[in-house]
Amino acid sequence: MITPPAAPTGLSRTGAHYLQAIDDGRAVFINGECVTRHSQHPAFSGAVASVASLYDYQARHLDEMTFALDPERRVSKAWELPQRHEQLLGRAHASLAWARQSLGWLGRSPDHVAAALTGMLTHIEVFQAHSPDRALALKNYIRYASERDLYLTYTIVNPQGDRSRSPGEHTDNLYHTLGVVKETDAGVIVKGAKMLGTAAVLADEVLVGVQNPLKPGVDERYALSFALPLNTPGIRILSRASYAEGKNTFDHPLSSRFDENDALIYFDNVLVPWDRLFVYGDTAMCRRQFHSTAAEVLMDTQSLARLTTKLHFLTGLAQRMTEITGVNDFPAVREMLGEMACNTLMIEGLFKSLIHCPVTQNGFVIPDKKHLYMCQAVAQSVYPKFIEALRKLAGGGVIMLPSSVDDLYHPEARALVEQTQYSSTATPLERVQLMKLAWDAIGSEFGSRHLQYEMFYSGPHFVALSRVHSEYDWAGAKALACSALVDTAGLD
Repeated sequence: MITPPAAPTGLSRTGAHYLQAIDDGRAVFINGECVTRHSQHPAFSGAVASVASLYDYQARHLDEMTFALDPERRVSKAWELPQRHEQLLGRAHASLAWARQSLGWLGRSPDHVAAALTGMLTHIEVFQAHSPDRALALKNYIRYASERDLYLTYTIVNPQGDRSRSPGEHTDNLYHTLGVVKETDAGVIVKGAKMLGTAAVLADEVLVGVQNPLKPGVDERYALSFALPLNTPGIRILSRASYAEGKNTFDHPLSSRFDENDALIYFDNVLVPWDRLFVYGDTAMCRRQFHSTAAEVLMDTQSLARLTTKLHFLTGLAQRMTEITGVNDFPAVREMLGEMACNTLMIEGLFKSLIHCPVTQNGFVIPDKKHLYMCQAVAQSVYPKFIEALRKLAGGGVIMLPSSVDDLYHPEARALVEQTQYSSTATPLERVQLMKLAWDAIGSEFGSRHLQYEMFYSGPHFVALSRVHSEYDWAGAKALACSALVDTAGLD
């Protein structure tokens, strides 16, 4: 049995409760050591503190951020089933409010996977058709997680390995990808790796699933979905390099606070209890879990709220940067800024269309899938354009900066900074600060990782376009086009 954490005390989970829960002894490998008090490690403490501040914000704004499970307990609106349009709007505005706290830079905030699980519950019949027992396990788990307002991440991608073969065709290494070793009375024993464990160092638990295509008759051992605490015996978290460790908030104002980290998660003969197992042995069900339910549309609506906030941030950063360099009224610069503003408002408009033009399925009010897929494809194209525009507007200004804030404490170096970092609209210190912020967003390891994340978190671009192609009303469009053709009956 998995020992449940204590439910939040008071009306809502707070930052203090989150910090207490996250120090759970999980095994995190980084820089040649295994860290078991990871929340206090300099690689992770900045992001942990940022997440704690989200829960404190939630506790201070209960009406905006939470709904009542019972008279004495309120939890994130991400757990609320949207049975009325105002509930869908409430979820969306709560996601916007949380996104503003991180300026849009925490991609896997606690409302993301909660939204996915809620979306699965809107179409529980999909799980019941797979297995009544698995459906019951999912329903019970969502009740358990929502009552505690748990923060979940997910790992739903298989390690790349040899991508020309499916997991079951790796006969020389069957457990490179996570799969079932054996069944027991208590559950299934699993072994192998999953990625991308974004925010695995921040979350309470991990939802494991499969987005990659699996081959029937070959890959059944890899067809799994379950949820476990991240301190479960046998779970190993292999962190990538930290972009926050050794960074301060002056020189690295984003990465020092919002590096949510990514990790490979390895399961070393881990027991998954039957009551934590949601999909088992059905290769097609792994994808239906996300695509035949509202999981994908609800979690990616949250993602679009975050991206809307992030683009407003980058547009404001670009405007202030051009003011400081004195080029904001140049026609070419105004054109670039206008295009950034246009694209930001377009993404915001797409987000609003998702929540204001929903469909009703199974009695739940949810965003329209075909519009969601279009949003994913457009967003993947827009973000790289923002980074390119910011680079052009910044020029060498983001490179020729003091090496660190320590230079400002050296009298001679400080004098040189004040002499050379000139602006007619800002002090030298303000100019340095803003340019360091710009570099952290576009040129640092943190910024480069976010470019990769925004381009691929919803899959390769051709996959996003393929989804649009599959959902678009081609028959209606062709009929409209063909209605312009003249009657050729007399020409036969």
